[in-house]
Amino acid sequence: MIYAMIVDDEPLAQDILESYIENMPNVILVSKCSNVIEANEVLKNEQVDLIFLDIQMPQVTGIDFVKSLKNAPLIIFTTAYPDYAVEGFELAATDYLLKPISMDRFLQAVNKAEQDLAARKGAHNADAKETFFFVKADKKLVKINYKDILYIEGLKDYVIIRLVEGRVITLQTMKSLEAKLPSDSFKRIHRSYIVATPKIKALMGNMVEIIENNKTKLLPIGKNYKEALFQEINENRI
Repeated sequence: MIYAMIVDDEPLAQDILESYIENMPNVILVSKCSNVIEANEVLKNEQVDLIFLDIQMPQVTGIDFVKSLKNAPLIIFTTAYPDYAVEGFELAATDYLLKPISMDRFLQAVNKAEQDLAARKGAHNADAKETFFFVKADKKLVKINYKDILYIEGLKDYVIIRLVEGRVITLQTMKSLEAKLPSDSFKRIHRSYIVATPKIKALMGNMVEIIENNKTKLLPIGKNYKEALFQEINENRI
């Protein structure tokens, strides 16, 4: 699945892109933003794989926004101005769509993004040899083994890492932890929850069942994450 965001100051342009995304079974729209300030806040808290980004916007242009990002998501520029195409591709944009954007051209761009994302994830998985990480908690660095994590709960600027035994509270964002955790064993199921998929005992409606301290714990599944979670579950269903 591709988690996407639209950044455009024109409501009509947003609506057109949203309608196209609704027809794409492999793309989930995380957020729509009218400027890069809003988009920057979303990136702090949400997984975003792909941004459909306008260029000419008030305050900060799309070009300058991309230049400001560290480890930027994939970018597809969506603009009425062809003049920025060279600069856009110099920023390693996946594609550059000129308005008005047709559905077939949009589909072509998304297919490119899917290939680029697969390449990124393949490189990440090839390098992912760690089985643990450290976080700062209680004035010390605490070692967290992946295998010990049940789920992670977000609380504003803090997260609670719920373990098989105990918990660790640390100043951290959900997004930064999500990027660190191996995607084949951990899934974001809600704005406030990341779950260790091997620890899932059952799914019931819009809830995930985990066993914590020998008791059943139910975690909510957010609507923006349900499709991706159930797709993975169905791949392992008999």
